[in-house]
Amino acid sequence: MKVVILCGGKGTRLSEYTEDIPKPLIEIGGKPIIWHLMKIYEHYGHTDFILCLGYKGEKIKSFFKDSTWNINFVDTGVESNKGERLRKIEEFIDEDNFLVSYGDDLCDVDINKVIDFHKKTGKIATLTAVQLISPFGILELEGNEEIVSFREKPKLDYLMNGGFYVFNKKIFSYIKEGCDLEKDAFEKLAEEKEIAAFSHKGFWKSMNTLKDVMELNELWKGKKPWVVWK
Repeated sequence: MKVVILCGGKGTRLSEYTEDIPKPLIEIGGKPIIWHLMKIYEHYGHTDFILCLGYKGEKIKSFFKDSTWNINFVDTGVESNKGERLRKIEEFIDEDNFLVSYGDDLCDVDINKVIDFHKKTGKIATLTAVQLISPFGILELEGNEEIVSFREKPKLDYLMNGGFYVFNKKIFSYIKEGCDLEKDAFEKLAEEKEIAAFSHKGFWKSMNTLKDVMELNELWKGKKPWVVWK
């Protein structure tokens, strides 16, 4: 099954890096985050990639010039949104279903279980739902004044869209010109009950800030929770 990775954004919140390289080439443990992502898919038997390039895309192409993976590099534009990037790779999808990921997320979800779930539901789209983690510590009070405990960035009782999608190619009929993937296509799919959520309780983290880069590199020195390969 083909794996589409959206990796064309400018990564403006990580300008410390992205003035020189595209965000997917920011390194975790000496390797670009997109390499880690592709290793996850490889572990589950998916090595046929379509990379939706944009900002400094030639540098991504150069990094993978000697790769053993089968990679189709598609220039989807510097200013394109996610929906527009997907529209530009429709011609390369030759199976009923395909996989899609953002180029800056890591997760230990079992990709093949998400695929099985998607096929079982028969929906057009499946996303991996992950627990929302508070960006702040939380205080627990006794009464209105006395602090009894501190909880550092706890998991909240809410789920959020963690990406790691499986799409049926019917999704292209929902992605019109200029369409935003999440705000437009997903909303329409939800109205028609054509989108499902695979609940994942394990590790998930997105790399959006310098702090995220530092935290992922610290995790690499220790648990490496997204490393499902050997």
